[in-house]
Amino acid sequence: MGVLWEPTLDAEAAHWRDLARKVATERFAPLAEELDREQRYPHEHVATFVETGLSGMLVPSEFGGTGLTMTAICAVVEEVSAACASTGAILAAHALGAVPLLLAGTDEQKRDILGPLRAGAAISFALTEEGAGSDAAALRARAEPDGEGYRLYGEKIYIGNGGISTRYVVFAKTDPAAGARGITAFIVPAGAEGAVVDRVEDKMGIRGTRTSNLRLDGVRVAKSDVLGQVGRGLKLALRTLDLGRVTVAAQGLGIASAAYRLAAAEAVRRETFGRPLIENQGIGFRLADVAVELSAARMLTYQAAGAYDAGQPVSMPGARAKLYTSEVAHRAVDLAVQVFGGAGFCKPCPAERLYRDQRVLEIYEGSSEIQRLVLSRAIATEVAQG
Repeated sequence: MGVLWEPTLDAEAAHWRDLARKVATERFAPLAEELDREQRYPHEHVATFVETGLSGMLVPSEFGGTGLTMTAICAVVEEVSAACASTGAILAAHALGAVPLLLAGTDEQKRDILGPLRAGAAISFALTEEGAGSDAAALRARAEPDGEGYRLYGEKIYIGNGGISTRYVVFAKTDPAAGARGITAFIVPAGAEGAVVDRVEDKMGIRGTRTSNLRLDGVRVAKSDVLGQVGRGLKLALRTLDLGRVTVAAQGLGIASAAYRLAAAEAVRRETFGRPLIENQGIGFRLADVAVELSAARMLTYQAAGAYDAGQPVSMPGARAKLYTSEVAHRAVDLAVQVFGGAGFCKPCPAERLYRDQRVLEIYEGSSEIQRLVLSRAIATEVAQG
């Protein structure tokens, strides 16, 4: 048994983890620095997803996918993220866009949209707006009735795979007076008239991903493009984010484990004052702390994945896993930079890249503050109920 805790996976999950580890090591890791430097979206990695079946992880077999368990998906995302955080984020964004279809799509919508995901197409989750990030109910995008459909107006920002996806799940207000109960989800084709991507973000980290806006200038959608029930869109968005937080936790595991391995290897190799750096307790003890915290983060993440696989609520387990793992990853990358010293502050040291890649984990799909809010409210409810 090693220093780090490892999850016990069934044969199927272990197979997909091993496959992900192999392709990530051979194909993704060698390009990680290049993708970061050039801020280039790796279409060749998407082709690898298709070739290996990883593109269909969340797609049920009846729609042409591999239909993996959430436990297996976490194992895959962790391995890919450890090799290339950008590629791991792309894979997680593919999953985030597919979840609303899985939760609320009609059979026709699933056949039409989920099937092509297996062939490398992508669908993006478009919820966030300027002034409506953590407070999603404050969104201002609107859907106005237009004959047998709607016209969409507004702008979405910080969209993962934006400008790459063939469709977007867009949340807009169908009844502004109803507040949170007046939001509806729509499926919007990327090429629809009035759907315009005119800004791509220049990001601090995960620079091999595409993050864009989506301007909605009177986009026409049919009633058949409504996803789920009219007025129930916010509930769908929050259920999607509950599950998305589990995959973000898996991203954090990958980044944290990569940073831990870098730091440990360098601390053993590098000598100061005539002895290996790891023999300095200031470094050795910090490595020990990260090893324990990373093990605990894995336990929380795989417990959350197992809860989903067992049909149990994932809101609390997902919040715990996402909060803790993202912050453990922060401490791991910080230690890696410190161990490398001046080299860790300079490109192309992988510790420097991991430091930047990690930071978004504490922000997207519910910031650390939002996770603490979710958990503190649950604590208050538990106490009130005795």
